Parts: sequence; C-alpha cells; structure tokens
Amino acid sequence: MTDDPIRLMNLTDIDQVMKVERDAFTSPWTEEVFINELSVNHYAYYLVYELQGKIIGYCGFWFIAGDAQVTNIAVLSSYRGQKRGQELLEAAIAMIKGMGGKRVSLEVRESNLTAQQLYRKMGMQKGGIRKNYYQDNAEDAWVMWVDF
Repeated sequence: MTDDPIRLMNLTDIDQVMKVERDAFTSPWTEEVFINELSVNHYAYYLVYELQGKIIGYCGFWFIAGDAQVTNIAVLSSYRGQKRGQELLEAAIAMIKGMGGKRVSLEVRESNLTAQQLYRKMGMQKGGIRKNYYQDNAEDAWVMWVDF
C-alpha cells in the first residue's frame, strides 16, 4: 500500500475532476472529453492528486514516440500555492521519463505568470507563441518545453 496522493485517473474520478476543471478554467472540458481521453485515446495519460478521498488536482499528457504534450494541469483554487501543481507535474515528468520520454511541451497563457514560473522551475523554456490560441479571449499561448 502506498501513501502517494498522486495516482492514475480512472473513469470513476470524472465527477470530481470536473469540479477541478470548472474551478480552474474559463472554458472547461466536458465530461465527454475526459471519457474519450481515458477510454479511446491510447496516447493519453492522466494523473489525479487525491487527499482524504477528495481529488484536488489533475494533470494529463499525451505521449507519442518519446514526446509528451501536457494537455492540462489544474489544482482547486483553495489548494493553490501549496506546491500541489508542482508535485503533479513532477509526477507526470517522472512517468514520462519512465516511459522513455525525451521531451515535454505545453502551452500556457501569456498572462499566466504563476504557471510560467513553475514551468521554468521545472527546466522548461519558452520556445514559441501560438497566436490567438485560447478560444475564450483569443489570448496568445507560450509554447514551453524541456528536453531530457
């Protein structure tokens, strides 16, 4: 038995994950997207952060031919500032490395300085910009990545 609060997401987690999703994002994914990611997309991997039976965060990535693309990382607002997001990202990166991964990339809002700081702490660098990437407000996204 393990005391690790981070584990693989399963279909029964989706209701709680949706609470995190709606709390974290202005354009949240739907339950159907998560069902598809867990059931159909063979490149998708999702982790949840669970404390005392409550999911407080999650992180997902797609893994293809040694490259991982972080799809989402989110923590309930009441648990932010406690390094939970960092722990999730560290767990995802450890999993990616364990799968033989050579690179991790992601997109982050240009205005999300807190997330950018975390990603820099994890060794990621800004590599480009995706113009008008976010549908809710046409904000640009920074593309950040790290090679191992």
